[in-house]
Amino acid sequence: MTALDERVATLRRTVADLHAELIRWGLVTWTSGNISARVPDSDLMVIKPSGVAYEDLTPESMVVVSLDGTVVEGDYAPSSDTDAHAYVYRHMPSVGGVVHTHSPYATAWAARGEPIPCVITAMADEFGGEIPVGPFALIGGDDIGRGIVSTLSGHRSPAVLMRGHGVFTIGPTARAAVKAAVMCEDVARTVHLARALGEVKPLAAEHIDALYDRYQNVYGQRAAHPRTSR
Repeated sequence: MTALDERVATLRRTVADLHAELIRWGLVTWTSGNISARVPDSDLMVIKPSGVAYEDLTPESMVVVSLDGTVVEGDYAPSSDTDAHAYVYRHMPSVGGVVHTHSPYATAWAARGEPIPCVITAMADEFGGEIPVGPFALIGGDDIGRGIVSTLSGHRSPAVLMRGHGVFTIGPTARAAVKAAVMCEDVARTVHLARALGEVKPLAAEHIDALYDRYQNVYGQRAAHPRTSR
């Protein structure tokens, strides 16, 4: 087995397993939604097959596709969003994973064509500001991918609400993109509930910047400091 074969096999397992997280967090129904991952050091990605039930997904059922959308390996047709994912990978080299969901609260904002304002610290931490709205685009080609790239290029948010459609998230890995999808739905619900109680006001820009910097660069476990002898 070559090094490329090993990377593909690993990502087949990873992508198959991560789809369970979409169910766990209530982000998908029936066979909707999909996850893909870029295969490092190649022009390939691994993506969910189209219309296959989540409980039937296995590493072997994942589809390997070139970044021009051509199926390279797999027994199933790839997701109907394959061209959109491929477009993102071709035009955003730092992206290693893409996720699409129709999670209910975030999709409600997408249906309204309204960005989610940054009114809570969790949003500042994860998204660095509001979650933006991308243009309406039909499914099946790369128009959705074009909308994702044009909306998120230069934006700190890893999530975009595609107007009248649903949520797409990106990340350096597929797992990071799944986390962004989970957090997007969480804040969409919280801000919706807050607005039901009255007016909400965005956090100050300087506070958003400070919160984002802390979360991205300080929060969590970092490399251990070398021990000093006593």
